[in-house]
Amino acid sequence: MYVAMNRFKIAIGSEDEFEAVWKGRDSRLSELPGFISFHLLKGKTFEDEGYTLYASHTLWENEEAFTAWTKSEQFRDAHKNAGERKVNYLGHPEFEGFNSVEGA
Repeated sequence: MYVAMNRFKIAIGSEDEFEAVWKGRDSRLSELPGFISFHLLKGKTFEDEGYTLYASHTLWENEEAFTAWTKSEQFRDAHKNAGERKVNYLGHPEFEGFNSVEGA
């Protein structure tokens, strides 16, 4: 199994808009071989630093299936209007990818 995560720092006050973007998007993930599940996770709000932490979390059968998603028409469609949204991001998303350790 492969876990693909993006961490987002969202300016305090933009949380509702950020969540609405994710709730309203058509990612077409289910069309891809190897896709298992998607979750959007909301973390702690860091008042002193001015952001709320979020993570998108997808499970895939393997890393190859995830890589195929990033090269697909569905990926391009899901990300084509990303810059037009009114969400106040603090920096770029931070990607983290993990392969499961068999037998652990």
